[in-house]
Amino acid sequence: MSSNTQITYGYYNFTAGQQPNKVEAMALCRADISVDDCRDCVSSSASSLLSVCPNSMKAFGYSDNCVIYYTNISLFHVLTDRPFWALRFDGRITADIPKFNSSLTTLMTSLQNKASLGNSVLKFATGNTKVTANQSLYGLVQCSPDLNRLDSTSPASSRTATSSALGASSSKSHKIIAIVVPIVGSLVLILIIAFICIFARRKKQGKFSGNFDKEEMDTLQALQFSTGAIKVATENFAVENMLGKGGSATVYKGKLTGGQEIAVKRIERHAVLGEEQFKNEILTLAKLHHGNLVRLLGFCLEEDEMLLIYEFVVNKSLDAFLFDSQQRIIHRALKAANVLLDAEFIPKIADFGLAKSFKADQSQAVASKVVGTHGYMPPEYLTQGQVSLKSDVFSFGVLVLEIVSGQKISSFQIGERQENLLAYAWKNWQEGKAWNLVDPALSPAFSAEILRCIHIGLLCVQNNMADRPTMSSVSLMLSSNTMTLEVPLQPAFFKQNRSMLLSEPSQDNTSDQSNSRPLSVNEASVTELYPR
Repeated sequence: MSSNTQITYGYYNFTAGQQPNKVEAMALCRADISVDDCRDCVSSSASSLLSVCPNSMKAFGYSDNCVIYYTNISLFHVLTDRPFWALRFDGRITADIPKFNSSLTTLMTSLQNKASLGNSVLKFATGNTKVTANQSLYGLVQCSPDLNRLDSTSPASSRTATSSALGASSSKSHKIIAIVVPIVGSLVLILIIAFICIFARRKKQGKFSGNFDKEEMDTLQALQFSTGAIKVATENFAVENMLGKGGSATVYKGKLTGGQEIAVKRIERHAVLGEEQFKNEILTLAKLHHGNLVRLLGFCLEEDEMLLIYEFVVNKSLDAFLFDSQQRIIHRALKAANVLLDAEFIPKIADFGLAKSFKADQSQAVASKVVGTHGYMPPEYLTQGQVSLKSDVFSFGVLVLEIVSGQKISSFQIGERQENLLAYAWKNWQEGKAWNLVDPALSPAFSAEILRCIHIGLLCVQNNMADRPTMSSVSLMLSSNTMTLEVPLQPAFFKQNRSMLLSEPSQDNTSDQSNSRPLSVNEASVTELYPR
């Protein structure tokens, strides 16, 4: 869904293809959020869904603000009772349980009836009811607008989550918040979103605000950013924008709509010191202003996100100047034979005879002569002699796939049949059969890690060098099992069954004369090669 896609009251549907390859998709946002927030939610949810379920015929994704669903069967104007999703509230209900359940049923029935009376573009209702003198129950119901009133009020759309016998005493007033999300096939979407997360968030924010007096709270309110704005600034926390990762937080580079560059520290909620660290940084930097202190521009505490927004500092850290190599080197011969292992099996890269040095601000160059081992060289280097920081990324991707498969790219075979490693890896990954690539000697106990390595390897060998990740991003992908990986595009793979002439770039890069040698070409996406 692009930025100019029309969203009618947060509802969007789409159909593509013809049977048997027809797909129907729909997205529905909470009616009480903005169009921009809706678009951000659907965009990020769709990316996550494609990454988590890359080969599924049907898939469903849910977040605080929206749901998305696609399927290969008829979706619109059809009521089903699957999928069904309910999230239990683990807080304590101090009210009488039967009375609570009765209040819940009465509230949801009332809201369901109100929502069903909506028009063809919006079926939405909110409300609340008293459970006891100091406990209130809040609800939100929203139905997919493509359903008629009868479907919207059917039993399939009226499920609620029942609470178990929980209880505790409390001297404070509470808002009991239940989340019940029956999401049916056409998304008869009853978002009973008197959210648990809202309850938890308000509770946490209440404790948090207690650390500030009124004047300080007024100052902090001016520093609050929306999650949507930060997701846009960082391109939804894209791996390419990652600056670094610590024990409990990841830092991303971003750009606000006004053009200002920022650094966003995304603190993990599950971290032991996550919330404590978040509060401590705001408390400290909000009260201190000094030329030698990094400036805190704001923060965000919503949608299960804890974000700190700082000014972007161009020259990185002192650590980078003291300990990082200031010289960039493109190896051009990265392969298994050039990775040596010491007594502790620590890898050491050898053979820098073909290495090319880059300046600190240089990202690519044209080689005077194409040299190296076939299979490890990226297509732009073979066809144009173009060397870049992504050249070794391609070679690394090939090396990863070789390690996983236990076979060389030059002699890869399945049974008695000769195959192309990259073509075979891509085909099986697309079909959800990536394990076919794996060396039988590798233990299935590490299947998740192995499949992740295949995913990363395919990201590295994508045909377009701009689509390949940087090596720093690859390092972070390998060190974090929670980082969401992008969906790889078709790789640059070649098969040894046809040949064409490849011209080596001339010494002065201007001559039309060159030596040629046969080169195998891609069986799935043919790359035409011409003399330079």
